[in-house]
Amino acid sequence: MPYYVRMKSITRTSRNTLNRLPARASYDREVIHSIIDDAIICHVGFVADDSPFVIPTAIMRQGENIYLHGNSQSRMLQHLGSGHEACISVTHIDGMVLARSGFHSSINYRSVSLFGRGNLVEGTQKKQLLNDFVESLIPGRAADVRPMTPNEINITSVIEFPIKEASAKVSVGPPSDDKKDYDLPIWAGVIPLETNRGDPIPDPQMKFPIDTPAYILNYMSSRN
Repeated sequence: MPYYVRMKSITRTSRNTLNRLPARASYDREVIHSIIDDAIICHVGFVADDSPFVIPTAIMRQGENIYLHGNSQSRMLQHLGSGHEACISVTHIDGMVLARSGFHSSINYRSVSLFGRGNLVEGTQKKQLLNDFVESLIPGRAADVRPMTPNEINITSVIEFPIKEASAKVSVGPPSDDKKDYDLPIWAGVIPLETNRGDPIPDPQMKFPIDTPAYILNYMSSRN
């Protein structure tokens, strides 16, 4: 895990306190930050017009806030921009845990749940955050792409959501079987699951012979 200056843990509330398997819970900001930073997308849960919705979208963290963006006509972004409550979750699947029984078979994972209200970002901060989104996905890319036009900026919304009421839940390690099941002649263990990046595929409509940029090669090597 990267080095962080020691920070105060997240305050526990009735919503972010884990009651099921509390030993897997963490309210440490370093843990929460690291799980968010490893994510490309999150899922946003909210209720609008008396109906529940869960929407996947890209996520970026800066300090003690996460940021979401998308078309300004998005129901989700309009809902959050109006100050309504939401729950945002991030999950990484790290392995299949094969126990000696189906009951104790499980998954190793890292997850974060955040609760609260967001707010709409406007002005120069919004323009900078949109640039930061591009850079957060592929470091070095923002300096290479065409700048956003005023119209593109106008039709895009950015939501700031504080990391205030949150918790992490992490499951690691080998299976935990019933004591008597350890004597059974059944294979047990963990199958690690990883996300790897394949070779870049150039757009067939590129009109110029352009070598793969160094920042993409750096991204490939760092992710793999």
